Amino acid sequence: MAKAAPVSIVKVTNVYESLQESLRLSDGLADLNTQDRILIKPNIVSWDFDLPFPPYGVVTTSVVISALVRILADHGFRDVTIGEGALPGLSPDGDVVYETLGYRTLQERYGVKLVDFNKGEFLSIDYGDGLMLDIAKQAIEADKIINVPVLKTHNQAKVSLGIKNLKGCLNKKSKQSCHGIGDQELSRMFPRIIDKLPVALTIIDGLYTLEKGPGPTGKAFRKNLLISSRDPFACDLVGAAILGYQAKEVAHLCNYAQSHGRSLELADYEVKGENVADHQEYVTYDWEWSEEDTGPAGFEKRGITGLAIRKYDSSLCTGCSVQYNPMLILLSSAFKGEPFPNVEVVSGKQHLAANSFDNTVLFGKCACHLNKNNPNIKKAIPIWGCPPDLEKFVELLAKEGIECDYKEYVRFRHYLFGRYKESEGFSLADWSVK
Repeated sequence: MAKAAPVSIVKVTNVYESLQESLRLSDGLADLNTQDRILIKPNIVSWDFDLPFPPYGVVTTSVVISALVRILADHGFRDVTIGEGALPGLSPDGDVVYETLGYRTLQERYGVKLVDFNKGEFLSIDYGDGLMLDIAKQAIEADKIINVPVLKTHNQAKVSLGIKNLKGCLNKKSKQSCHGIGDQELSRMFPRIIDKLPVALTIIDGLYTLEKGPGPTGKAFRKNLLISSRDPFACDLVGAAILGYQAKEVAHLCNYAQSHGRSLELADYEVKGENVADHQEYVTYDWEWSEEDTGPAGFEKRGITGLAIRKYDSSLCTGCSVQYNPMLILLSSAFKGEPFPNVEVVSGKQHLAANSFDNTVLFGKCACHLNKNNPNIKKAIPIWGCPPDLEKFVELLAKEGIECDYKEYVRFRHYLFGRYKESEGFSLADWSVK
């Protein structure tokens, strides 16, 4: 077996110079030709202009993307595209987000093309074993892809790094199919996406890292690292280790290693630059839940009763996942010291409502379909949508006497944004291009 390409870990001082060093140590441009059509794939899972949105550890920083584009231009690359397929329905128009992130400046300065996968064509790709995935045409037709994920955890996948970031190349239907059950379970599905994509370089943006990710409800920390490699699996292996996870603890890395004959042992890979051990710090990925599966641990501590919220699983699609924590905040706001009216909340593609509840909230289209004819349900409160609309959620629960306060969610969003201080190293300027 050929020797794996090295992985570089660089402590960031000046982003441009640090990225240059990262690519030098990893020989990151070795597989690229200046005539290649290069696609840069950042991580822009969502954006919000209506309420405060802290992008720390959630969205790839523009300063890293800008430095990468500049380095490519310095080396004579002229056919460069930035492309992403953010969550439809949760993000504004991709062009508006690109404008906000400063990508228009890169377009004007370097001739970079900008594409929103959700607006373009998707090609149906045969992965064998009956698996077909619809992938953005621009990703399939690129000569080389430079994948630029964020160093973050994921409450369903433990870590969300390079391999996971490629899920953004799929259309909505295929993204949803990655959150299946059995052979289509999340940890089995998304590691396969990369097999049909020409990923030549992975750069993990570790300026920030995120616990309880992948969305802004998790807590971010300043990390100031760049991790690069021409070997996407080795890069993710190192990224996971920095977050405090051995590869054997991460199901999708195990599945990838098994299907590609790769070692899960970090010692079998060459790491240049900084030592993993010097930056390794466990970052929790999951939310604490009651042992009885009746809701978050915080609900139990508040004395909330009469309510059972079944914990999300990997079949919960990203759209509902992004709305899940806000849903919890809204339910929390309805607690006024009295028990809820014997309510169960189910979500995803696997949760079947129990027979001991007077009211059953079906959160999202999948739960509504799965439980449509469930004889256990006495009174269904279906919250349709893919993902559900939170204001509609408030309206429908109010009809059943459960008074959620949407203003409480708005206050929560301001709280999330307000806990990051520039004096502590958090700067929105990292999502702009100078």
